[in-house]
Amino acid sequence: MPATARERELLLFPIAGCYMSFSKLVSRTTNPLPLEQRIDIRNYVLNYLATRPKLAAFVTQALIQLYARITKLGWFDCQKEDYVFRNVIADVTRFLQDSVEHCIIGVTILSQLTNEINQADTTHPLTKHRKIASSFRDSSLFEIFTLSCNLLKQASGKNLNLNDESQHGLLMQLLKLAHNCLNFDFIGTSTDESSDDLCTVQIPTSWRSAFLDTTTLQLFFDLYHSIPPSLSPLVLSCLVQIASVRRSLFNNAERAKFLSHLVDGVKRILENPQSLSDPNNYHEFCRLLARLKSNYQLGELVKVENYPEVIRLIANFTVTSLQHWEFAPNSVHYLLSLWQRLAASVPYVKATEPHLLETYTPEVTKAYITSRLESVHIILRDGLEDPLDDTGLVQQQLDQLSTIGRCEYEKTCALLVQLFDQSAQSYQELLQSTNSSAMDIAVQEGRLTWLVYIIGAVIGGRVSFASTDEQDAMDGELVCRVLQLMNLTDSRLAQAGNEKLELAMLSFFEQFRKIYIGDQVQKSSKLYRRLSEVLGLNDETMVLSVFIGKIITNLKYWGRCEPITSKTLQLLNDLSIGYPLPSAWLSPLTSVRKLVKLSAVQFMLNNHTSEHFSFLGLNNQSNLSDMRCRTTFYTALGRLLMVDLGEDEDQFEQFMLPLTAAFEAVAQMFSTNTFNEQEAKRTLVGLVRDLRGIAFAFNAKTSFMMLFDWIYPTYMPILQRAIELWYHVPACTTPVLKLMAELVHNRSQRLQFDVSSPNGILLFRETSKMITTYGNRILTIGEVPKDQVYALKLKGISTCFSMLKAVLSGNYVNFGVFRLYGDDALDNALQTFIKLLLSIPQSDLLDYPKLSQSYYSLLEVLTQDHMNFIAGLEPHVIMYILSSISEGLTALGRTRHPGNGCIIRRQASSPTANMKVSLIYSPLTNTMVCTGCCSSLDHIVTYLFKQLSRSTKKRAAPMPQESDRFLHIMQQHPEMIQQMLSTVLNIIIFEDCRNQWSMSRPLLGLILLNEKYFAELRNSIVNSQPPEKQQAMHLCFENLMEGIERNLLTKNRDRFTQNLSVFRREVNDSMKNSTYGAYRPDSALEQNNPGGRGQSLITLLWAKAALVQSDRLPGKSLYGSAVNLPLREEEKGAICSPGMSASTKANAETTASPDGRTPVPP
Repeated sequence: MPATARERELLLFPIAGCYMSFSKLVSRTTNPLPLEQRIDIRNYVLNYLATRPKLAAFVTQALIQLYARITKLGWFDCQKEDYVFRNVIADVTRFLQDSVEHCIIGVTILSQLTNEINQADTTHPLTKHRKIASSFRDSSLFEIFTLSCNLLKQASGKNLNLNDESQHGLLMQLLKLAHNCLNFDFIGTSTDESSDDLCTVQIPTSWRSAFLDTTTLQLFFDLYHSIPPSLSPLVLSCLVQIASVRRSLFNNAERAKFLSHLVDGVKRILENPQSLSDPNNYHEFCRLLARLKSNYQLGELVKVENYPEVIRLIANFTVTSLQHWEFAPNSVHYLLSLWQRLAASVPYVKATEPHLLETYTPEVTKAYITSRLESVHIILRDGLEDPLDDTGLVQQQLDQLSTIGRCEYEKTCALLVQLFDQSAQSYQELLQSTNSSAMDIAVQEGRLTWLVYIIGAVIGGRVSFASTDEQDAMDGELVCRVLQLMNLTDSRLAQAGNEKLELAMLSFFEQFRKIYIGDQVQKSSKLYRRLSEVLGLNDETMVLSVFIGKIITNLKYWGRCEPITSKTLQLLNDLSIGYPLPSAWLSPLTSVRKLVKLSAVQFMLNNHTSEHFSFLGLNNQSNLSDMRCRTTFYTALGRLLMVDLGEDEDQFEQFMLPLTAAFEAVAQMFSTNTFNEQEAKRTLVGLVRDLRGIAFAFNAKTSFMMLFDWIYPTYMPILQRAIELWYHVPACTTPVLKLMAELVHNRSQRLQFDVSSPNGILLFRETSKMITTYGNRILTIGEVPKDQVYALKLKGISTCFSMLKAVLSGNYVNFGVFRLYGDDALDNALQTFIKLLLSIPQSDLLDYPKLSQSYYSLLEVLTQDHMNFIAGLEPHVIMYILSSISEGLTALGRTRHPGNGCIIRRQASSPTANMKVSLIYSPLTNTMVCTGCCSSLDHIVTYLFKQLSRSTKKRAAPMPQESDRFLHIMQQHPEMIQQMLSTVLNIIIFEDCRNQWSMSRPLLGLILLNEKYFAELRNSIVNSQPPEKQQAMHLCFENLMEGIERNLLTKNRDRFTQNLSVFRREVNDSMKNSTYGAYRPDSALEQNNPGGRGQSLITLLWAKAALVQSDRLPGKSLYGSAVNLPLREEEKGAICSPGMSASTKANAETTASPDGRTPVPP
């Protein structure tokens, strides 16, 4: 026997590891364990836990995790018409009736099971997860929640000794169980955890009794006051969820009663705030206060009996919290959120009872402002972390304060004027004094930084309330003071400057621009009157001159400070955009036109060189990636130049002189055998970034043609040479490729060449040459580490795909002339695309969203306009493309970054991880990918159908060789088309189909090409339904094809799309309340397919339909008759084409029938 506890623990590690391996085993999707084995494992785990209640915590946790995983994945498994994994309450009852240790295990099992079922499993379809979660919610969750509340009541009724570790642990597990029940995703919204504080808890109607009974709410408030601070945060977390139950759960009277008890509980906590000294309690209580307003209206709150006292207590609590800014700073967000929502509701409240916010919001505003100012000295003195360094947090709080401060704005403005005048006067005196300390100056600059930020925020808050002339005048007072401070600080920039204060100034200018600059602003505003009286700024033009003056000053003195430079250029960019008003509304004096007439803007247009703007300069320390801001700068200059450019080529040539000189310098370097490579790289990268900004801004044909004639053919060879030299340096090639992609992009129909001009063809030849040059060379760089593959390889390939897509869809090139005249430019570009595509693992196509979008967009264009090229590809390439389409069709279900297999929600710590965070799929990205796949599939299916139709005509013309070859490949691999039919139908029937119209277009062609297979699939779906629902399901399928002819004419397609919309609605109605569920196993199917994946009903049904008792391929031939081609030995492997994804290939292999001849599609 081991002598020490450490030795015993070491012996238990292999046990825990064994059960973790079991958990992976039962979770796998291919070759799952048989039902009997899973039942045996489940029973063994329960017995092991029951007989060994004092195992090490990590061993117990591993066993409970295994039980929860088996139960979740087997939720719909039946044995003799009994759902064998659903008796969770019965499984746990014997634990709850035994010792305290057994009770802890039993409660932990329920808690872990609830948490497990609530979390989507990344290895299984989201649809299956939702079906299991919904069934668990309806059948067991309320019973578990009720059990947890009853056990908590029993525990609170006893004098528990919470110093006893076991009793303390039992109460903690009970609270976790209750919290997991309340935190359940009841309706499948899958809310991001980082934004859960604004959501509503969608409690089912069947739970009404638990919340109408006020003892449930009172239970948690009583527990909070009776248990130690180590447990009370869990209680408050439960109260946060209870306070967030959906409004529609109650009628008006019930809601008022519930709210009254909730407010009374909050009042009791505020009157006895001792426990709130614990940071966790404080944080959860702040969340609870925020939920009061996020879920209830101000008109309802004011009707609560104790509202005046409660709002006073909340205001005092908020003021105290803000004054102690160093305590739990992350919790301030919730308090400000509460007051922001209260203040925003003031204009809409109709209740006669006083809301008293005019009394308390000024106190909250004052507390926030003064506390931030007072913190400056302490932070500088003690060397603490400065909140101003976290610009995101500061901006979030200022957005909230902007609404709060606008309530009783007169008081807010008076306070800001008083504090600003004090700090500005002290600051000016310190600057004039010869013996002032640097610390004193830094303190005043810090205070002024906060004040400038806050003034900008409250001016931006003008949009939240109906503003009056008096408030505009108050804004004028504040603006005058900030501009006077700016004049003072700018005059000192030659000696010293404060970066944080400059960033605050830029934030102020951005808010001021949004509210008071533009054609929609009345120039009679009292703000402009005040600016005229104090600063002599008589109109908007003079104010704009202040903006431009500040921009030029910043670019002159802060050119080496990236944060200030980028924000300054963003301000210039925003000013250059103006307002997108209809052309009929534009007057000659719009804001942008006024801007262009300023002498300072003309100076920028005529002197955009490093001599005047240091950030345009090059030095040995500058990083190639630090030049991104140059694109923003030249985009703004390009827009400003276009205002009065017209057809003036001389003005354009004058503007382009600095760039012409840069190009000539690079050309001179390239003309010699030895040159400074780093200098050449920096010059070229800066140049192409400048040009990309100009090309993006030139949306009109006239101006863009000037740019095109300037760069082609004179300077295009330089870009080609750069790609040849530095193809392996992404910092050089990416800007060049992006410039080329911009030049070939026919945005706003700017690329319109004359009928006698060959420029369209010549431009494509240059594009083809660049794609071919880069593509052939990048494929020679060898193996790239996974964490660098996107930056070093995939990013450039993605840009090439975007470039090729833009030029193929630009409608300015007749691609037929290339083959007609023997020009291989088109073939070279397309063949390079294929080489690049095959170099990418298929999983990466969906791992990286930008690559996904560029690839699937390009594929859509190729299948639409160049299907003959696709049809002539090698079989393994065609299978790769079809497999990628099949994978892309399911993109709507992706909520993670598949590259690392985990959900990414928060900021990561490394640059690479941060890159991956930015690559998370958004719903829009998923929908775009899926829609592109549908369109590509539709083009392919339409091509197949047309070729087949022509081949059956009596006097048909000879079929092109590539078409005949493509049809033969499809004949050899009908399972690929059948798989897509199954996938599309699965998405339409069982998933949240956001692009139903797009899905409907290829579906008709898939059905017409696989009529026999579709009939088998339909029969399987119908037979899988309960007997009483089979007739309705059969009728749904009959109605789907009603009136549909055997063609793909537009009229026929539109009718099918309408039928499909009705079909989906009727099928969903038919499947509701089905006692079978969507994942009920089919015993006959399991016998035929013992290695089935069990992922979705449609997948299982597809496998069942494909299992035919013959040695021939299943389904209907593309030629209209059964495919009767026995597989030769060498053809068995061909089913798993090299082009298939690894998962498709593995599934095709593992799901083959026992004789190895009849393939079962995965």
